[in-house]
Amino acid sequence: MLQVPDKIQTWQMVQPTSKDKETGEVKPGRLEKTSIPVPTLAADEVLVKVAGCGVCHTDLGYFYDGVPTVQKPPLTLGHEISGTVVAGDEKWMGKEVIIPAVMPCRKCLLCKTGRGNRCLVQKMPGNSLGVYGGFSSHIPVPSIDLCEVRNRGNIPLEHLAVVADAATTPYQAAKRADLQPGDNVIIIGVTGGVGVYMAQTVKALGAKAVIGIARNPAKLQRALQYGADFVISSQDKQIKDIRNEFRDICKKNGLEAGFGWKIFEVTGIKAGQDMALELLSFTGKLIVVGFGMAKNEYMLSRLMAFDADILGTWGCLPEYYPIVLNMVLSKKIDIGPFTETRPMSQIASVFDEVHKAGSPEKRIVLTPDF
Repeated sequence: MLQVPDKIQTWQMVQPTSKDKETGEVKPGRLEKTSIPVPTLAADEVLVKVAGCGVCHTDLGYFYDGVPTVQKPPLTLGHEISGTVVAGDEKWMGKEVIIPAVMPCRKCLLCKTGRGNRCLVQKMPGNSLGVYGGFSSHIPVPSIDLCEVRNRGNIPLEHLAVVADAATTPYQAAKRADLQPGDNVIIIGVTGGVGVYMAQTVKALGAKAVIGIARNPAKLQRALQYGADFVISSQDKQIKDIRNEFRDICKKNGLEAGFGWKIFEVTGIKAGQDMALELLSFTGKLIVVGFGMAKNEYMLSRLMAFDADILGTWGCLPEYYPIVLNMVLSKKIDIGPFTETRPMSQIASVFDEVHKAGSPEKRIVLTPDF
């Protein structure tokens, strides 16, 4: 029997990141366990009981780095959510769902011209959906954007939370790049929380050669089992050394090194972005997937000379979610080796752990234990 709570239990960021004026010390936000009212649902809304919410580096940016949110604290973070509908729109009652990380208005010019993933009035849990986010017991959301989960077999519903961002963002990036079967791909940050799915996604979509670049040699060996054909460790190397390794791989395997590569930069850090800019060549495309606060220097005239493109990508259209979910359920994209769960009561220590690790072994999904 479905139960509708009197209150939503939640872990709110009650104070944002701050900077001490005297010492310059940056202090992270502050989390507090609290409860908030269950809102009156509109005709096109539902209340979802959260099964799991993934900890994304975007959340950490809000919490530790002062990246601004649309809704100012107090705010419940978390946008990578799966769960079960327990109230609202009757046709959704009792269904297991994934909530898209960004939900477009579907009315503006951007939405009507196929760019709804970057709708300027989109709703994003943990950012611009009022005070509501995924690190809670329940969340109210528009029903039109939900992705229904059917026949998930032995995959836990909470694990499917990673589909809401980590697994769908790469698909949107591939669409943005106009990835075609036979394309050659470089993924910088192939071992990270998004990179592991970027490699699997492009390979499932027919990429010919996938070269993964990252620091950790052990994780790179794992990447060879999940989409990457070749790997390069960037640990303790100059960009010119990495470029030379890339060319050696191409020479030994009959690949054209000089043009046409599609480069996905998923780290969001300056070193990775500088590397991507250096590897961009004739008729190539650089797709910026990872977010960071650093600034890069680049001679824009190289784009003219190379006839190359640099593109940004944001989120994922809700329409693509069923496609990605089917890829996950059919194991074309394998999420199991890269996902683990922790109780939501451990949110503070998990935030600290992931923040310090930079690129943890697995995506941590927090499960409500209020």
